Amino acid sequence: MSDLEETLAFQIRACKLPEPIREYKFHPDRRWRSDFVWTDHKLICEVEGGVYTQGRHTRGSGFEKDCEKYNHATLLGYRVLRVTGKHIKSGEALQWIEECLNEL
Repeated sequence: MSDLEETLAFQIRACKLPEPIREYKFHPDRRWRSDFVWTDHKLICEVEGGVYTQGRHTRGSGFEKDCEKYNHATLLGYRVLRVTGKHIKSGEALQWIEECLNEL
């Protein structure tokens, strides 16, 4: 787990939001895992690393694989939040998660 994921997990706990399942296998047939999942709310939050360093998520093959994963999650009824380090550090990611969790 990355430092960014640990920071977001700390923020979630500090705000006393419902505890997500980490590294949850959301698809019945594929081995995909999501960073944070709230199954009761059908919410996935993915932390995108390497945004400015040409990490796996921003290069061609990795980007296409992520699109496939996120689209399948959507087809299964999940809402998918994609966040970066900037969103975590500014508190935006936490705010978006809280808004989604409060919608139900």
